[in-house]
Amino acid sequence: MKNENKWIRYGILSGEVIKEPTWSACVQDVVQRSGQQEATDEEILDWIEEAKHHYAPLDDHGMEALFDPRRQALPYHLFDGYVRGVVRMLNELGILTSSCCDGHGKRTARVYTQDLLTNQQRYLLRLATDAVPGLTVSLQSRWIQLEVRDQRSLLLDLAEVLYRIKQDASTIQELELQRFRKRLLRWLAIPGQSRREQMVRSRLQQAVRRFADDSFIDEKGNLLVTYHQGKGPVILLSAHLDTFERIDSYRTLFQEGTVLTSSNGILGADDRAGIAAILELMERIPATDFRGTIKLAFSVEEEIGCRGAEAMDASFLEDVDAAIVFDRRGTRDIVTGCHGEFNFCETAFGACFEQAGLLSDMPDWRTTRYGGSSDAKLFALRAIPAVNLSVGYLHEHTDFEQVDFAATLETVRLVETVLHHRLLERYFAERTENPTLGGYTE
Repeated sequence: MKNENKWIRYGILSGEVIKEPTWSACVQDVVQRSGQQEATDEEILDWIEEAKHHYAPLDDHGMEALFDPRRQALPYHLFDGYVRGVVRMLNELGILTSSCCDGHGKRTARVYTQDLLTNQQRYLLRLATDAVPGLTVSLQSRWIQLEVRDQRSLLLDLAEVLYRIKQDASTIQELELQRFRKRLLRWLAIPGQSRREQMVRSRLQQAVRRFADDSFIDEKGNLLVTYHQGKGPVILLSAHLDTFERIDSYRTLFQEGTVLTSSNGILGADDRAGIAAILELMERIPATDFRGTIKLAFSVEEEIGCRGAEAMDASFLEDVDAAIVFDRRGTRDIVTGCHGEFNFCETAFGACFEQAGLLSDMPDWRTTRYGGSSDAKLFALRAIPAVNLSVGYLHEHTDFEQVDFAATLETVRLVETVLHHRLLERYFAERTENPTLGGYTE
């Protein structure tokens, strides 16, 4: 017998009052039978089909397209069994459907929607499907395609995930953390010490194709990417490709809580954590109110003197209004200067990130002028206001390196808040001081 939550796998909400008479009769019949014996997913779906043919023998699949979920109760008995729970939860989440097909074990499952999918809905659907291993999703303007590779039970699993999201808002953060952990682990497995960044750069080239409007490798070997989302400021997000030394391909990674360590040699979170954070952020930006251009700079040879940033293509940077670097150790530091002697930006610029911390319930993000050398300094030397943000790693360049991936994800949330609330756009609008070339002075 399935527990109460798992009834949603079949499109049934435990304890609900069902208005549609045929579906009500089907549910009562199936619940009664399940109380008498244990049953598999397939058996329960077969029972629903038997009940449907008993109570509504003249009804047929395809008729669900005649019903509008905005005005009447949906006839869930008409829906294909393996996609019934998904359709039920999509409507519960406000993604109103018009028709569906579970593929009948021969092709991909599809759900068609009444309205164009919003960016927020797309983000939610990708997050939910990422939580079901083996399930992939393709999103078009008015339909959702679900590829299950002969494992139709994955559609039932997806219904459960969507139910959890509907029941508890904190589920979204839980799923985001799980997804980010998997993302970070993939990048920690890719070697690429200074001057040997080709493999990690090649993988990144493939990864950015999903969203990039343009990308190229400059003469120095930096991977440079552009993404447009309306008219507004040009914001640069940056991390470096190289690690301090080669990552040991035979090592084992250990996890305690949300902290990862390596059995041998460096972990490589400096700066694989920065790369993973930027890619996670790019998943989220379309669902924000940010308007403008995002540029990504994945630099080479940072560990041997920031040589990649120093030689970065000038034409790529000439229209950049601000730079955000993801390469600071620890947690919740907003680095605005180098050793207290060279400022990367004005105080008001760093304050935008402190304000974002307050808005996102992380009030202990604080600016500091006492950071080390990083690519942020090279951007500031080009008169681009910059900050370098903590991404959760500690003890970099040693065998004791570790990263707290929950802290890395908090950095993603911080920058997401900066962009969503257009804090940098407000900063530029209110700015009255003109920065001096070669650094910023107060």
